[in-house]
Parts: sequence; structure tokens; C-alpha cells
Amino acid sequence: MRESTRIRLFFLAMMLFNMGANFAHPITPTVIQNLGLNDYMFGVAYAAMAFTNFLFSPFWGKLNGYLSSRRTMLIGGVGYGVGQICFCLARTEGWIILARFVSGAFSGGVFVSFLTYIVNTSDEKKRAGHLIASATIQSVFSAFGYLIGGLLGEISTDLTFGIQAAVLAGSGLMLRAVCRDDTQKSLKETTPARLCAEANPFQVFFASRRYMTVLLASMLAVNALSNIGFTAYEQCFNYYIKDQFAMTSAYNGAIKAGVGFITLAANSTICVWIVSRKDSPKWLISVMLAAAAAIAAAIAAPRASWFIGLTLVFYGCNAVGVPVIQNLIARDAEGEKSNVIMGFCNATKHLGGIIGALTAGFVYGLGPKTAFVFAGAAFLAAAAVSALYRRRLALEKTAGGKEG
Repeated sequence: MRESTRIRLFFLAMMLFNMGANFAHPITPTVIQNLGLNDYMFGVAYAAMAFTNFLFSPFWGKLNGYLSSRRTMLIGGVGYGVGQICFCLARTEGWIILARFVSGAFSGGVFVSFLTYIVNTSDEKKRAGHLIASATIQSVFSAFGYLIGGLLGEISTDLTFGIQAAVLAGSGLMLRAVCRDDTQKSLKETTPARLCAEANPFQVFFASRRYMTVLLASMLAVNALSNIGFTAYEQCFNYYIKDQFAMTSAYNGAIKAGVGFITLAANSTICVWIVSRKDSPKWLISVMLAAAAAIAAAIAAPRASWFIGLTLVFYGCNAVGVPVIQNLIARDAEGEKSNVIMGFCNATKHLGGIIGALTAGFVYGLGPKTAFVFAGAAFLAAAAVSALYRRRLALEKTAGGKEG
């Protein structure tokens, strides 16, 4: 198979996976309310999934070097599908949390493998473009997944979960079939006990001193902060429009479909332009500030239509920032350490998801818009750390020039 055909099929399978991964999100508020569960469960359920995604991301990153990304995509896709069937069957808060743990553990394997496969199989000239395409696909087709899930939810929540599980497992099989082997080591070089010890998330974080630089740590912090803000806003928004405006899952899906078109337009123009610039960190600061400003305007919006319109602006800003952050992190991901670093990229993303979702869930009772205020503060913090990153990068370039 030609490499150009292989990468197209890889992106096609990624589209299917990202759609399937989002079928359940617009119906989750309905499931929670139908079961008579507490309001905070919309945040706790997502946080449970984000927690195991975060916890297992270093494991998948390590395992990719031995099994190859395509195998972990298969394992993750099938396991994620099983987790969503468990979610469908759950009837209590405890069982829902347990089901989300399962889904998060396996979904992390797929999302880490997406990044490591691109970094491992793309040359430096194509890597930035492929990462932009990956982030665009994730945003756009996640939005379409919301739309499809919302429409299916109008028919039956059980049907939505069933179709979701089939799409997730099917896309995992397709990824295994079309991707090439990027294995870096043989499993014969290690033992299961040693592999588990090396992939222990706490051990990996401790061992990261070998790879961690001030610049990399700063950009991972930006990744975490932006995802704290995004998750807090998104999770509250999903529940807010159901609770405050009595909008059904179909409305939620339609709004997210609009996000998809905005993301496609923004990433194919603004994002490509930013990544091509030598001073992309400067523009990342502007994007983070624009996201915070959009949130502030949405909070002050006097009408529901204005609130939703400004929310679309916010989603567009966030979509532009994602591939820029990933590309800056990927600059330090070369050779064997690419698996670990891109695992960290996914781990910090979901660490942000945990904090953002839990905060959104538990502060909702203090006021429906409280989580939005928290989200705006997180993006302001991301802008501040981005500024520190840019300053440090300039100092290192100046020092390097003097040494040369």
C-alpha cells in the first residue's frame, strides 16, 4: 500500500473513531436526569473517564514502543466500546463511575497512539501538517459525533450506546489494518513485570526528568490549563442548556455541528498560518486571550442566542490552539522518547479534563455560570504561561547564538 493511501485511510479511520467517541456526550445529561441522579454527576462521570485516561496514558505511550501504535489502537477501540456498553447498562452512580473508568483507560490508548503514530511515521516537514489535520479531525468530527448522537438520542439512548460501541470497535479494526508497524522494540527485551513497572504512571512521571526541559514543562502546563478551561466550559455548557433552556440532545448536537464547521474554517486558515510562523508562541498567547475574552462575553450575554453565538467563538479559539500546542510539544519528541512525550501530551490534556470536569460539576450548585468564570481564569493562566514559554525560548535562542 502506498504511504499516501495509508495516511488517508488512517485519517478516515480517525474520523470514524472521533465521531463514535462523542455519540454519548449529548445524551449524558438525559441519562443522568432520567435516572434521577445528582446534578454533579455530569462532571463526575466525565472526570472518572478523564482520570483513567490520564493515569494510563504513560502506560500506552510506553507500550506503543513494544506493540506498535496500530495494535494499541485496536485494543483501545474495542475496550472503549465495551466500556460504553457498561455505561449503557449502569443504573447507579457507582456503576456509572466504574463504566467511565473502563472507557477512559482504553480510549487513552487510542488518542495516545494517534499522536505517536503521526510523530513516528511523519518526517519533520509533514509532521506539523499532519498534527493540524489530526486536531482538526478531532474537533470537527467530534462535533459531528455530537450531532449524530443527539439525533439518535431522540430515538433511544440504548440505540445510541449500541451504535457507538460498534463504531468504536470497527474503527479500531480499521486502524489496525491500514496503519504500518512503528514498533521500536521487541517484547522479548522486557518482561511483563518490568514493562508494568516502567509504564507505571507515577514511575514515568518521576523518570521524565531525563526528557523534561523548562520549555517542554511549560508547554505541557499550557496544555493542561487550556484543557481545564475547555472541559469546565464544555461540561457545564452541555448541562446548562438542558437545565436552564430545556434544550434537548438534538439542540446540543446541532450546536456542536456548528462548532465543527467553524473549526474546519479556522484550522485550515488561521491555524495553518500560525504554525508556519517562526514566532508561533506569540500567536498562541493571542489565541488563549481571545478564548478568555469570548468566555467573559458569553457570561455577560443577555440572551440565549448571544450566549450560544459567543460559545461558538470560544470553541473556534480553542480549536486553533490545540494543534499549535501539540506542535510545540512535538518539537521535543524525537526517536524513542516520542512515545513517552506524546503520552505526556495526552496525560496533561486529561489531567486538565479531570480538574475541569470535577470543578464544573461541583461548583454548578453555587451558580450555573460559576464554572464558566473558572474556565475563563484557566485560559488567562494558559496565556500567562505561554508568555513565559516565549520569553524562555527567546533567551535560549539568544544564548545559543552567542555560543555559536
